[in-house]
Amino acid sequence: MLEHDAWVLPLLKDERIKRDFEHPNEYELVPYLVADGQKHPVALICPGGGYGMVCSYVEGEPFAKELNARGYHALVLYYRIRERARYPGPQEDLARAIREMHSRAEEWKLDVLGYSVWGSSAGGHLVASMGTERMGYGHYGLPKPGALVLTYPVVTMGLLTHTGTRENLLGSAPGQDIISMTSVEQQVTEQYPPTFLWSGDSDSCVSPENSRMLYRALQERNIPCQYEEYPGIDHGVGLGTGMVCEDWFDKAVAFWLEQRAQVYTEK
Repeated sequence: MLEHDAWVLPLLKDERIKRDFEHPNEYELVPYLVADGQKHPVALICPGGGYGMVCSYVEGEPFAKELNARGYHALVLYYRIRERARYPGPQEDLARAIREMHSRAEEWKLDVLGYSVWGSSAGGHLVASMGTERMGYGHYGLPKPGALVLTYPVVTMGLLTHTGTRENLLGSAPGQDIISMTSVEQQVTEQYPPTFLWSGDSDSCVSPENSRMLYRALQERNIPCQYEEYPGIDHGVGLGTGMVCEDWFDKAVAFWLEQRAQVYTEK
């Protein structure tokens, strides 16, 4: 059993948070499958947590179950964090998850063509990095995702980053070269996957400028993209049920399906 700081103890009364907080600091891919035995499109989900925790309780399991309810399979990734999160550890875990997803496609009845990858906060940085040539699917020799879905993502490792996320990924005093290489907005090329992203304009944790700068980079290279920014929304709201942002999930799924249809057209 882990020893916990005093501030953590009240949170651990919630069994979902306790499960995530005490999850082994190692790779695990958790399937959430539509219970009809049929083949369905699949989304791979990377929850946030500043590369210091994997918060499946807010940005993993709820997303997966909502996707299941809409007829899509989902997989939630626990990637390496804290002292094991040094770059490229989490990126290697996501690449491993994509390989496992493809290798188990028949077993889990996954339609992997045009698959989507979803990431929130620091998980958004992880997923966004998978779209780049230097850190992502091309580097690892993986099939290109049909779409990325980014929820209030960390994008840059520069001045507007979330400092805890950067420290966990790059250490306390990273050099400018590694900062530039892992700042996704600086690594976007014409081969970047179609991307849906959203943030709240009142995000007190990750500046919405992270999303804006990535959106600009995508537009400049004519990458299919959609950005939604919601007034009065702070960080970490997950599905945002009952909030002004609650339609983001509908829009994200619609964007993914549109891009997936394009993949099938080009097949």
